[in-house]
Amino acid sequence: MELRFYHDSFRTEYRSTFGAVAAGAALTLRLDVMGAPEGLGLQVYLRLWQDQQEQLLPMTTEPQPSPIDPATGMPRVLDYARYAVQLTAPEKGCLLWYYFVVTSPEGARYYYGNNPGQLGGEGQQYDHEPPSYQVTVYDKDSVTPDWFKHAVVYQIFPDRFCHAESETARYDGKTAAVLHSCWDDKPYYCKNPQGGIEQYDFFGGNLAGIRSKLGYLKELGVSCLYLNPVFKARSNHRYDTGNYKEIDPFLGNNAEFAQLCADARALGMRVVLDGVFSHTGDDSLYFNRFGSYRSVGAYQSQESPYYSWYKFKKYPDSYSCWWGVDTLPEVEETNPSYMDYIINDEHSVLRYWLSLGISGWRLDVADELPPKFLKRFYTVLKETNPDALLIGEVWEDASNKVSYGETREYLCGGQLDGVMNYVLRGIMLDFVLGRASAEEVSQRYLHMLENYPAQNLYAMLNLLGSHDVERVLTLLQESPTEPDTLPAYEQLAWNKQANIWMDHLVADAT
Repeated sequence: MELRFYHDSFRTEYRSTFGAVAAGAALTLRLDVMGAPEGLGLQVYLRLWQDQQEQLLPMTTEPQPSPIDPATGMPRVLDYARYAVQLTAPEKGCLLWYYFVVTSPEGARYYYGNNPGQLGGEGQQYDHEPPSYQVTVYDKDSVTPDWFKHAVVYQIFPDRFCHAESETARYDGKTAAVLHSCWDDKPYYCKNPQGGIEQYDFFGGNLAGIRSKLGYLKELGVSCLYLNPVFKARSNHRYDTGNYKEIDPFLGNNAEFAQLCADARALGMRVVLDGVFSHTGDDSLYFNRFGSYRSVGAYQSQESPYYSWYKFKKYPDSYSCWWGVDTLPEVEETNPSYMDYIINDEHSVLRYWLSLGISGWRLDVADELPPKFLKRFYTVLKETNPDALLIGEVWEDASNKVSYGETREYLCGGQLDGVMNYVLRGIMLDFVLGRASAEEVSQRYLHMLENYPAQNLYAMLNLLGSHDVERVLTLLQESPTEPDTLPAYEQLAWNKQANIWMDHLVADAT
């Protein structure tokens, strides 16, 4: 007896609800068994588990209408049996996993599960425990901001966007800073022989420059500005936060930032800030490694109010750093003092910038933030402003990302509205560059739709490029090797050629 099985999670006759399922909703799963008419004595089960708790649910046959043979006008004998089981999703958002187990009267055991790529849809038969299918269960009351579902987002790296005359920006007092005199200069890091950055170069982009371009951005159809970090910091990228409650003086000041938010809102645009909460800068109010601040930082004294934020191995020079970069000391995000400062206090960082007019946050390296911190941030954000947005930097499938050995459930409710959609970026660019066929692209795209609840799906930050990845222009010119492996002079040559290529495209379009 040769048994064959079939299940397709993309088709509603096999999975009654396509995609994610609301908490408490009914869901029916079906499996076709070919080569074994009803009554042959097969035992068919759905193996279902959640949080390492397993259930083996028996499946029963469903009567199927017999097709009519057009030659004889008589019903045909079915050569398959369809087995079904109905279950009720848990009352709280979570991830469910399933595959099918079939046992014959002779004791033979068969399995049917997800395909080897674990992309959902049509599965595969196995003689061993197979990869599982996923069901994303989301909190039924979980909603994302309507204004963002249709937003056109413009990302701004503040130092490099636009410079304008400003009464508030101060280009002094920043250590290890080089200010370019010409806006068209090539960016350049001044590095020491060990590869460390000795001096950061600044072009002088500021808040006044952003405000001067609001009309232009409005004409482009932009409705949301996502700003890379704007807080006081030593570097030009400002991911090494120096003071969470102060705009970097090179950009302007807090009052001007509030005016920027008000001006943008008057034109129908919102402002979202980049929040870096997994680490601070070593040259910061809190760590104060170089004594640049009047505060007593954790590096200076174990009596510092900020000492418990950090993870010292051997005080004071050995401490945990983000990815081993000693200018970025890691914080204990769930430390009560730190959580109060960032989230809970009346004038916490979260609440303070909302009060100045921002419409939400993008959380840097969200997958490195503990669930306790992330859930609390989300809760307080929504309590303060239910219409505020929370986007996370998550590169992989955000519905089932595994981080630090733990499966995260970012899209099940109460954690994130959306993420930076690098999954979609990969799908699109792989197709354009010929790395994936149309069939592969369709499968990957449907898999994303299957795993992402609709509320989150329409709150994704869809992008082709960002400050964290190769520019799309670099990818589309298809340089002969990875750009980072090219010598600097060759990179410049390729960038020059790419600019010429882009100029031609623009000229042809106009």
